[in-house]
Amino acid sequence: MATEPRIIGFLCNWCSYTGADLAGVAKMKTSPNVRIIRTMCSGRIDPEFILKAFRKGADGVLVSGCHFGDCHYQEGNFKAMRRVAMLKRILARLGISPDRLKMVYISAAEGDLWAKTTFEFTETVRALGPFDRTRLNALYPAGNGENEKTPEKGTGEITANEVHHG
Repeated sequence: MATEPRIIGFLCNWCSYTGADLAGVAKMKTSPNVRIIRTMCSGRIDPEFILKAFRKGADGVLVSGCHFGDCHYQEGNFKAMRRVAMLKRILARLGISPDRLKMVYISAAEGDLWAKTTFEFTETVRALGPFDRTRLNALYPAGNGENEKTPEKGTGEITANEVHHG
């Protein structure tokens, strides 16, 4: 790979982000190729955010959530697991290696696992080579992006899945 792989990591605030922070505080070496986006829950990561990361230059995307049974929002990690599995199937149908997308489960106490995961995934993505966005970009008409979902803007709509009681 002529340039180093660019990897976006979407990390759950309660477990994985804290695990990554532990790795940093403990001065563990982590891959400099991974750029972290903190989310409140891995279940809140819209598939469109992952696709947008690829369209905007990521060679790989890493989604990291709580271990099963430890989700702060009870089932967010299950939702993320299903979404990542669906996106992997979509990528494969588009002729894009599903290995460019990875889901992992890392707790707040697993800074060492976070560090190891960043290096392993970086090597996986490096072996795949640069991501060719042409197939993915063909699905999106050129435009100004006003109607695109972004983590900052959201959709402007509230769905039943977004309403939490209690």
